[in-house]
Amino acid sequence: MHSLHKTPSKFKNSTEKPLLGSFLQGFETLVIGMIASVLISFLVLYPKISWAQAQTPAFQSLKVINQKVKDFLTTQSAGSPGKPEITVTPMEEGTQLTYCPSPEAFFPPNSAAWGRTTVGVRCGQPKPWTVYVQANVSIIANYVVAGNPIGQGQTINANDLQLQKGDLTILPNGIFTEFNGVIGQSARMSLVAGTILKKEMLKMPILIQKGQSVRASSSGKGFAISTEGQALNDAAEGEVVKVKVNNGSVITGIVKKDGQVEVGGSKN
Repeated sequence: MHSLHKTPSKFKNSTEKPLLGSFLQGFETLVIGMIASVLISFLVLYPKISWAQAQTPAFQSLKVINQKVKDFLTTQSAGSPGKPEITVTPMEEGTQLTYCPSPEAFFPPNSAAWGRTTVGVRCGQPKPWTVYVQANVSIIANYVVAGNPIGQGQTINANDLQLQKGDLTILPNGIFTEFNGVIGQSARMSLVAGTILKKEMLKMPILIQKGQSVRASSSGKGFAISTEGQALNDAAEGEVVKVKVNNGSVITGIVKKDGQVEVGGSKN
């Protein structure tokens, strides 16, 4: 009878041990799986982080700055009467500037879009800096010269003119880039062939006639004066004209393109 009672007991113990072992084995597998998952994620993500960091340089490329200056001057010289030719003086090798994702080009005061000029390049973030780069902008275009000798007082026609090509930025002010402004005008002086024609060499159309009513103006810092008067002589654009104003006094000014008279320090 006792042997019959011991058999169930042995059977019960033999079933509990495998269940406990299976539980421990499953828990161990779960922990190992979690650790492996974390390690795999780290190994996958870490190279990406390192690659992203490696893609951001520590210092600003000087070539990028030079190109930024050239692009800026190209935009600024758009609409010029000729083809712009831009030369940028490279920055000194070894110049170290903190990398800037968005450098900005600008004109410092008194800089121009033509000729020898200076362009500033600045960075706002992450570390502010500003540098100045030297450059030269040539405007290659046609300009008008005398094709034949032209006598004083001679009326100029197309056969008297030629076009030459050169850098407008090194030529004097008041030149002509096409025949239209010259044909039909008369020469103030004798001109030899090859002379670069300028407005001051020609008798431009009379804008103000003697006895004509004109408006004379003068302005300066903090003031502006304008008055009516009567011209005392004929005058073309850029020429001197004397004007008798309403109070009887006579003033002298320069004829502007619109027919008004600029007196003294007028900027109008």
